[in-house]
Amino acid sequence: MHAETMVEKQQVVNDLAAWLRLQHLPGVGPVAARALLARFGFPPQIFSASFEALREVVSTSVARTIAEPPRRVANSQLELTLQWLQRPGNAVLTLADAAYPPLLLEIADPPLLLYVRGRAALLSRPGIAMIGSRNASAQGMQNAAAFAQSLSAAGLTIISGLALGIDTQAHEGGLRGQGSTVAVIGTGADLVYPKRNLDLAQRIAEQGCVVSEYALGLPAMPSNFPRRNRLISGLARGVLVIEAAALSGSLITARLAGEQGRDVFALPGSIHSTLAKGCHALIKQGAKLVESVEDVLQELQWQGGMDALAITPDAAPQSAVLAALGYDPHDADTLAGRSGMAVGAVMAELLALEMAGLVERLPGGLFQRCK
Repeated sequence: MHAETMVEKQQVVNDLAAWLRLQHLPGVGPVAARALLARFGFPPQIFSASFEALREVVSTSVARTIAEPPRRVANSQLELTLQWLQRPGNAVLTLADAAYPPLLLEIADPPLLLYVRGRAALLSRPGIAMIGSRNASAQGMQNAAAFAQSLSAAGLTIISGLALGIDTQAHEGGLRGQGSTVAVIGTGADLVYPKRNLDLAQRIAEQGCVVSEYALGLPAMPSNFPRRNRLISGLARGVLVIEAAALSGSLITARLAGEQGRDVFALPGSIHSTLAKGCHALIKQGAKLVESVEDVLQELQWQGGMDALAITPDAAPQSAVLAALGYDPHDADTLAGRSGMAVGAVMAELLALEMAGLVERLPGGLFQRCK
């Protein structure tokens, strides 16, 4: 029995070595790798195939590369990965694993390997991606946290990218609901970027799931993040954009979501806010305008069996300044003219409202309502 166990363990190591070797082959991306797998079966069969058979699927140069002995990078990655797998909660899912997320199999280029920290089962649960600006407004951050908490309470897993701003608040809200959260990262799964989210990443690994397609030890590089965005949308049934400027990277994820057949949702904002321009553009292009959690749940026809928390503004104190402010940015002089108050009194009221979290101070001496 002991001998059989040792043989089984060695087989697992050999299989992982073959997957890592395939992952690190120069010139072989996810599409070519899938073609090879479709033709030969599993990676060990690819590396034992004849040169002539390989040439029927890939170019001559790639076939030659496959026929070469394993590269040093694949061998070093195997050792690093085996050590990483010794830690509780860590796992590697291959394209052939039954636990591989079924929605990712629908996209054009699913990763060969997924490195997972935490609850891998969340990757196969119904989820919604929430994305937006890294430099979000106070109102945008509040909206992200509140929507994420409510959608998670309704049983949907919140999927985002661990960036600062909207992503951070989406994860925080997701952790407060039963659906929890998944962080799709643009580095190796053994690293955290940005460092400011180190504590958040640890909590997600303990209560939710952190996932990456990138090899262990790979640092943050600009090219990683647009590519990982296809996984954020690919894992989800829909993508909700909270705040996005006209040229925001969030719009790339929204476009990918549309190409993948996912629903795209967007929160509208003030016509004067640069952070609303991207959302308004998406709505013009056919994204669903969202004003409440119920808008998302109804569009997804979600019957999760758990009650969503209603998002309703806290009862704001009666304030002449708030009434004069409305929902667009204004300066103190304008508010004084509208409210009939002295500018000094308006500034004092604005300070109190800001400390209460009801008003946000913007650049240029402007103020905007938060609730």
